[in-house]
Amino acid sequence: MGLGIDFGTTRTVVAFSDRGNFPVVSFETHLGDSVEWFPSMVAERNGELLFGLDAHAVAGDPTYAHLRSFKRLLSGKSASATSEVTIGSTTLRTTEVLDRFVLALKDALLSRSNFATHASKKKTKVSLDELDAVIATPANAFCTQRFATLEAFRRAGFIVRSMLNEPSAAGFEFSHRHARSLSSKREHVIVYDLGGGTFDASLVHVTGTHHDVVATAGLASLGGDDFDDALADLVAKEASFDRAGLTPHRSQRLLDACRDAKEGLNASSRRITVELQDVIDGGTSSTIATNEFYDAVTPLVERTIEAMQPLVHREALVEGAGSGETAERSDEGEEPKGIELEGIAGIYIVGGASSLPIVGRILRSRYGKRVHRSPYPHAAVAIGLAIATDNAGAFELDDRFSRNFGVFREAASGARASYDPIFTREMPLPRPGTPSLVVSRRYRAAHDVGHYRFFECADLDSAGEPRGDLAPLSDLYFPFEPQLRNEPALEKRQVHRLRGAGPLIEERYAMDARGLIEITIVDLETGFERKKTLGAA
Repeated sequence: MGLGIDFGTTRTVVAFSDRGNFPVVSFETHLGDSVEWFPSMVAERNGELLFGLDAHAVAGDPTYAHLRSFKRLLSGKSASATSEVTIGSTTLRTTEVLDRFVLALKDALLSRSNFATHASKKKTKVSLDELDAVIATPANAFCTQRFATLEAFRRAGFIVRSMLNEPSAAGFEFSHRHARSLSSKREHVIVYDLGGGTFDASLVHVTGTHHDVVATAGLASLGGDDFDDALADLVAKEASFDRAGLTPHRSQRLLDACRDAKEGLNASSRRITVELQDVIDGGTSSTIATNEFYDAVTPLVERTIEAMQPLVHREALVEGAGSGETAERSDEGEEPKGIELEGIAGIYIVGGASSLPIVGRILRSRYGKRVHRSPYPHAAVAIGLAIATDNAGAFELDDRFSRNFGVFREAASGARASYDPIFTREMPLPRPGTPSLVVSRRYRAAHDVGHYRFFECADLDSAGEPRGDLAPLSDLYFPFEPQLRNEPALEKRQVHRLRGAGPLIEERYAMDARGLIEITIVDLETGFERKKTLGAA
């Protein structure tokens, strides 16, 4: 009964494997209702912290401070293992928030979910030893987020079998559910994954049960939260109040009300009513025309399509002007012909935020009937992860490194820095259970101290220099001069050039199947070395 756990920005979804079936875990709320998600939120009052369902139960209580979408704090370019967050009167490390959240999730799985109930009916006691899981991270997540997520589940007692990129996991769900859509002429699927805080897309080549991720793309800071924010702006304008003047509690209640109203939309909705009783004094509700809201968020959807274009262009054959052509609906109401995609079995829409009708509408206007929405968009990733735990299914995945990793190091006696790319975007990742991919550098040291500045970035320009989202990961100082090896503050020393030949140095960079990187720098002549796992404190 392996678990697939999709730690989401607004909601965490879990599915499990049971003899070829992959049901979604439902949790029991304080009111006795069942929900197929665990809220990714925290509440605080006078030093007391509540997580998940317990935090959601006090969402309307103004005496509690709330932190939602804290996953975004892990994914920011400035995120680090020592980053802190303040919730009400309590300040703690972001990684501690994640640790305690995962512990609450584990407790809910064992005590208030259908997973525990199902196991008890089979007369099987669910124990911590049986909580083996495959977990997910956004395809474009940096090392800090990957490491923090992995360690939080390990510390909570989960046996983490592997870590997959979210759209790669959804690709499993597609081929499991839509095997007939795949053929010898159409062996590719593009997974369009729009979640609460991120957008990811992957081009996956599928042959039988084997999945090969050809390429990935995405936006690290665009998701359902941004759609909620756009609706909140429209509501504030219509009801004539200033969002900036709201208290933190009332501001959060506005976003909660907007999220609830947004999630209640369907294809025939003409108006959106947002309740304002808990937002402004004397407030009742605000009504916005659905088309007005769709006009406001269409640029967000267009941004996701623009980000996905490098994947589409790899396989697109356009009938008409060009690959950017948008099909138009005829006067007779016929379906648009769209853009013909050679070799593409479908564009598969997943992610909780993708349930918004305008998302599918815009994608179908662009790509025609080749667009498919998962019947469980909020749970497709978790189901795919559960499929990955099923040994009988024999699903295999060759995934890709989804970013660029390199190091800035001292040059010209510390006067400038040079960039050295180590692992580049779309480099194949090792398969789970196989040795890490190792890249090494060997040279004679020229300076007394080596200052290595490790970075991840989205892209490299034509000259091989970093561009796009650039995230500093860590600095490492290595004493090439033996007499400096007990000095505690190498970062305060000025770098000097050595007289004569320096020691023979080797750098080793080992990347595992989860995209985590371990660095070893060693003086080959003395054996002195320093190691660091990126993302760790």
